[in-house]
Amino acid sequence: MSKPGTGSVRQSLIQARRCVVKIGSSLLTHVGQKLDTDAIADWAGQMAQLRARGMEVVLVTSGAVAAGMQRLGRTTRPHALHELQAMAAVGQMGLVQLYETAFQRHGLHTAQVLLTHHDLSDRNRYLNARSTLRTLLDLGVIPVVNENDTVATEEIRFSDNDTLAALVANLVEADLLLILTDQAGLHERDPRRDSDARLITEGKVGDRRLMEVAGGSGMLGRGGMRTKLTAAEKAARSGTATVIASGRERNVLVRVCDGESIGTYLKPSQGRIAARKQWLAGHVQVRGKLVLDSGAVKVIREAGKSLLPVGVKHVEGDFTRGEIVSCLDADGREVARGLVNYSSEEASRIIGQSSDKIESILGYVDEPELIHRDNMVLL
Repeated sequence: MSKPGTGSVRQSLIQARRCVVKIGSSLLTHVGQKLDTDAIADWAGQMAQLRARGMEVVLVTSGAVAAGMQRLGRTTRPHALHELQAMAAVGQMGLVQLYETAFQRHGLHTAQVLLTHHDLSDRNRYLNARSTLRTLLDLGVIPVVNENDTVATEEIRFSDNDTLAALVANLVEADLLLILTDQAGLHERDPRRDSDARLITEGKVGDRRLMEVAGGSGMLGRGGMRTKLTAAEKAARSGTATVIASGRERNVLVRVCDGESIGTYLKPSQGRIAARKQWLAGHVQVRGKLVLDSGAVKVIREAGKSLLPVGVKHVEGDFTRGEIVSCLDADGREVARGLVNYSSEEASRIIGQSSDKIESILGYVDEPELIHRDNMVLL
């Protein structure tokens, strides 16, 4: 753990090319008051600056329930799930309208993406969500992501949007997760009770000492510093660094991405490639096999390319989209394994064919690759 410093360890953030920004309820609503349209416009302007630099940005926003409470004149957050869902349905309308208007001022389009935990725990839905988000980013669109509170049940709800933001960071393989909150970052003691509490500017993901000093959550939010630290641990599974900072800090998004020492910087213990391999390695149950020709083996090993249908000679096993399959060379040696984009039945029909023929063979196309390189680990 580090006290305030020069910020030199953050120079890697200057090279970040994909960022997930999470904004909490207390920032959006002035803790129970109306939605802060000026703040939303300011954050949108900062994200527009990042986009102009070539950075891809995904926004994960809280505030739907709180906005619904404000619209309906409620001052106390309900406890019943159906009431929370109703508040979210009402609040989501105004929240999305504000974001759409704010980003359009900068010539940027937005897309609303509502997710539940099941969308990211189910491998098929995981790939669908990943494909959609990656396509939106390729199109220059700002995805605005929130938990689908209106339909989520207690069993599949995210515990907070910090967790959602971390899983989205995994999904898009972000370089940085930037969590904006109403605090300057993680302090040695609760700054609301001790004004002399010092800010922890730097730390390493997984440091148990950090969790010991984390406090609870506010009135409107479900999260707190503990959930933000847990979110940082989840984001680090894809090698993503996390910064927890105050959303009220002037030009905070741009300054963090310029490497300034603002908030608390949490460094992942592993780089992206090592973390990604570890994540894929956790899916130990292989559902099928793909036998590759020598050309496919070479481009996978030497050029780090995705696996295309044209390079596959044979399909073994019974698997569905999103399950783990093993890639073998002609001698039966395992070359790689990864998340497959097509079922065994679909794969058997398109192997040996160029990707531009997938749609004519299947009648649709999900992805041009059988396994994308980002979802593959070499062995």
